[in-house]
Amino acid sequence: MRNPFIWLPAIVLLWASCKEAAKPVKEPTLYSAAALRENISVGAAGFNKDETAVMIEDNSTGIFNVYALSLADSSKKTLTHSVKESFYAVDYLPGKEDFLFTHDQGGDENAHIYLQRAGDTTARDLTPWAGSANRFFNWNKKKDGFYFTSNKRNPKYFDLYFIDTIGWKPTLLFQNDSAYNIGALSNNERYIGLEKAITTDKDDLYIYDRELKKLKAISQGEEASWSSQTFSLNDSLLYLTTNKDAEFTYLAAYDVNNGTWKKVFEDKWDVVGMNISENGKFRRVFINEDGKNKVLLFDNASGAMIDFPAIPDGDIQGMIISPSEKNCILIIGSSKSPSNVYVYNFENKALKRLTNSLNKEVNEADLVKAEVVRFKSFDGKEVPAIFYKPLTATAAHKVPALVWVHGGPGGQSRVGFSNGIQFLVNHGYAVLAVNNRGSSGYGKTFYKLDNKDHGYGDLKDCIWGKKWLASQEYIDSTAIGIYGGSYGGNMVLNAMTMHPDAFRVGVDLFGVTNWMRTLKSIPPYWESFRKALYEEMGDPFTGDSILLKATSPLFHYEKIRQPLLVFQGSNDVRVLPVESEEIVAGVKKNGVPVEYIVYPDEGHGFAKKANQITTDEKTLTFLDKYLKSKPKEKLQ
Repeated sequence: MRNPFIWLPAIVLLWASCKEAAKPVKEPTLYSAAALRENISVGAAGFNKDETAVMIEDNSTGIFNVYALSLADSSKKTLTHSVKESFYAVDYLPGKEDFLFTHDQGGDENAHIYLQRAGDTTARDLTPWAGSANRFFNWNKKKDGFYFTSNKRNPKYFDLYFIDTIGWKPTLLFQNDSAYNIGALSNNERYIGLEKAITTDKDDLYIYDRELKKLKAISQGEEASWSSQTFSLNDSLLYLTTNKDAEFTYLAAYDVNNGTWKKVFEDKWDVVGMNISENGKFRRVFINEDGKNKVLLFDNASGAMIDFPAIPDGDIQGMIISPSEKNCILIIGSSKSPSNVYVYNFENKALKRLTNSLNKEVNEADLVKAEVVRFKSFDGKEVPAIFYKPLTATAAHKVPALVWVHGGPGGQSRVGFSNGIQFLVNHGYAVLAVNNRGSSGYGKTFYKLDNKDHGYGDLKDCIWGKKWLASQEYIDSTAIGIYGGSYGGNMVLNAMTMHPDAFRVGVDLFGVTNWMRTLKSIPPYWESFRKALYEEMGDPFTGDSILLKATSPLFHYEKIRQPLLVFQGSNDVRVLPVESEEIVAGVKKNGVPVEYIVYPDEGHGFAKKANQITTDEKTLTFLDKYLKSKPKEKLQ
């Protein structure tokens, strides 16, 4: 299941010791935040009717808009012209050039689905219900309508609807009164795969029979995660992922008719997804391999693996197979380059790149390759991390460093391109993105290690990551800070209150400061996840509030004595602005340097390039002032 606190987004490279033999130092060109943010973030949706173009979204204008990308000459046609909100591609209407897109208002997460006709510049809101969140689900088999989920009936629950492409009138297919997550729908609309979160690492899985109006349990209360993926084309099988009796999730198939299930595919890492191409020719399996995406392609009938083009230093982050099953769109990135769109033809085996997302003024040789490292933590457990070493770092030229903490709980730092990280590394800061205990992707035992222990073992992993950094001969051990967003921001603030001398500075992006308030005020549409979150973090309405108060930095702000930088979006519905406002006010009382930047047009995460540039610039200025120039005294 997907954890709603996850903020931060992805290539596993070489196992490596980070002490290297001396070699000439490369002095990279230093790039401004604006230059790196001129890199383009891109995503792809579906093919047009004759498969001559694919619909994409990118932020080349400063926010995301929707475009048609030609497969023949890579030319780009603008389909939407937003200047305020980011618009995200959904798909073309089958057999037409009309298309669907989605957007919310200022990051409020209440996204609606819009229809725009070919050649038109106006759009129709197909889900015009104020205060509702609406999510495209899939096209129906006849391709004369699509399914979507919406909480318009009850803000707590997402119901399943069908809307036809003639009258555009929605019809309720499944009324969800028990906070299920709707995972899969059979082609004949009879069966629905439903997931119920028990804890963040345990789910129950059901099939609902719409014809008989009966709910049947697939799982039997095991200590395991379960997630429905898709139905076979004849609706006899429900494909699912689970880690029942295993450390990592694997792919299984449940027989709808006789109630039996069997394992279909497993790997030494988590199998995180699977789907079948439109006419059943291909089966795609997605694997989280040590922080990198791995995609495998199979012949769906025989189960034989299909060879795929080798992409050096490439991370396949998305795959869309065309309706004809002759073409395939790939989204491929690396730690040194933002993702690009490629098209692959199955018949002639030709792979063609369609976009160039890296700013042409930026030399990829000036950027750094991420590598996976591991270090021993306070209790001897091995902790994985993604490491970015500045090109200028040597024993003779020591550099400052940051421990980077991902969002969560249950998130994961992944190998992949990050404008923010590359900007800081380009300007001489090493970055260690720690996947502390409780991070996803490393087995269910590791994932459970931080349950009701947040702020303790997981935070110590970050501190031992700092110790690992300090042990590297090219790191200035007296100049190490900590950076994180959302749950990671809470870890930053907990580090500064519970271990006030561990890090020289802290950078907090919309971090939780008062767990009781945050857990009590979570958005109503998180109802399917609320109890599971309480099970992991603690229930604020019970005696768990003692633990939650102990790990809520707001109640310990007087212990903060190192400089702090805080960012916040005014429209954040996950971590309310008051969380940041109060911690900033508290730190000011301490007489400690604290800077606070608020974006009135952002929510939980910053989507607009102008705000991203400001965040990068403010962060670098702050670090240069308080981390690089701090007197060299020994920290713990």
